[in-house]
Amino acid sequence: MIKVICTTVERLPANLAKGERAFTYFKSARREGVGTIAAGWHGSLKRKRFHPTPDTWDFVQFCLAVCSADLCGLRSTSADGWTRTIQLSVGLHEPLRWQPWKDDLEQMLKVLTGDYWTLIFTDAGAAPPQGRQEIIDHDCVSLLSGGLDSLIGGIDLVAQGRRPLFVSQLAHEDSERQRHYAAMLSGPGSHYQWSHGIGFKGAREPSTRGRSLAFYAFAVLAASKLGDARPTIFIPENGFICVNPPLVPGRVSSLSTRTTHPLFISKLQNVLDGLGVSVHLELPYRFKTKGEMMSDCLNQTLLQRWASDSTSCGRFRTYNRTHCGRCVPCMIRRAAFNAWSPGVDGTRYKFPSLAGSDKSGGPDDPMAVALAVLTARNKGLDSFLGASLAFASPAERAHYRRVLASGINELEALLVGDGIL
Repeated sequence: MIKVICTTVERLPANLAKGERAFTYFKSARREGVGTIAAGWHGSLKRKRFHPTPDTWDFVQFCLAVCSADLCGLRSTSADGWTRTIQLSVGLHEPLRWQPWKDDLEQMLKVLTGDYWTLIFTDAGAAPPQGRQEIIDHDCVSLLSGGLDSLIGGIDLVAQGRRPLFVSQLAHEDSERQRHYAAMLSGPGSHYQWSHGIGFKGAREPSTRGRSLAFYAFAVLAASKLGDARPTIFIPENGFICVNPPLVPGRVSSLSTRTTHPLFISKLQNVLDGLGVSVHLELPYRFKTKGEMMSDCLNQTLLQRWASDSTSCGRFRTYNRTHCGRCVPCMIRRAAFNAWSPGVDGTRYKFPSLAGSDKSGGPDDPMAVALAVLTARNKGLDSFLGASLAFASPAERAHYRRVLASGINELEALLVGDGIL
């Protein structure tokens, strides 16, 4: 079992049990073997006039604690090389509020990361920053990653007359791009860009299935600056990636990321409601493919100018900030461009065609996509989908089925065009 403690420096135990990992919130303990979470951030938030409610602030601390455990807990040490058993002690400001939601939170994390979680809530968290409270002139929050979907989400909100406040996780490859998109769409002062700032010595788990929780924590914190009693947080992701059906039988459960899966978002919303965190999570494109998002974008001129500048690649850093062209996100991106306007994709790809592309020791994503397309073509869509839509209500299942069918068709057209099928 992986055991992790997240606490303030003042409440850090004098001695840790053998194999136990510890992290301190917002300030370094300056102690060997103890990691740090977001050093200096608490004071920065106070200076920037953040005054979140205790329930909002504890949600932020909880998410950062989960990210810490996710990063330091190596999957390679587990029995099957993937599924971990994690005991996480989370220091909170008001832990009693969280105890009734323990089971729900553990199940939510299992959906997100595929692991078995045991949560322990303690009063070893930091108090909320007490900045001079400030309400800013925005009417919603929208996640902004620097990717194509979040760019379209921002464009559409502005075209609809909304005033989005954009929230980003700092990313070396995309930080400048995020700032540019936010300023272009919503003007100066419309963007918060933060990092979880988790630091520790030792190997890091690269799968980072829990990383998205930091993104949601930042969005909820940013929403505390809005005047709306229940502000909407928009999560702009196409429906094919939201559901992310396993392309082949081996890619099941959390082997396919669940970051924006409707089941996870539903569980997260339920917990937020129960904890008294008054926000509404919205997946506005859950019934659209990426190609349909591009075709339906409300400002085609702006999209044509900036679409190729956005990023999608799952291996962007591997190829020196160049799209590989052959990972699943790249293939969905290329297929979307072709469905939108063939020949206009100005993205630079390491492998501009799937034919003859070199998998370089990594996963053979084009083969997985080809097998998925052939299964849907030869055995029917439902054979490919399996139980992927079991989470959906009968009323929504047909809509998800349609978007997944359209997504497979977009990918099939790409494979045919590249001579793979």
